[in-house]
Amino acid sequence: MINIDEIKPEMPVFCSQDGQFAVVDHMEGTSTIKLNKDSSGQHHYIPLTWVTSTAGGKIKIDRPGDQAMQEWSKVSPNYIAE
Repeated sequence: MINIDEIKPEMPVFCSQDGQFAVVDHMEGTSTIKLNKDSSGQHHYIPLTWVTSTAGGKIKIDRPGDQAMQEWSKVSPNYIAE
């Protein structure tokens, strides 16, 4: 079980192949991690269910970075369109 209190802004996010592919902006609610903006100024969101570890001051997820970047969301799951 992952303790969301251990997830802090500026923590590096590593894929299952041990490559860093993102940095945490902050927790978005209790089930989503908002990532810092990428080089094009876009935030991305990943579900907490991908996280396998928060040990050593870094987040590790259960999939390769390329796969994560194809599956992450550009819109917060908490977003409500008007």
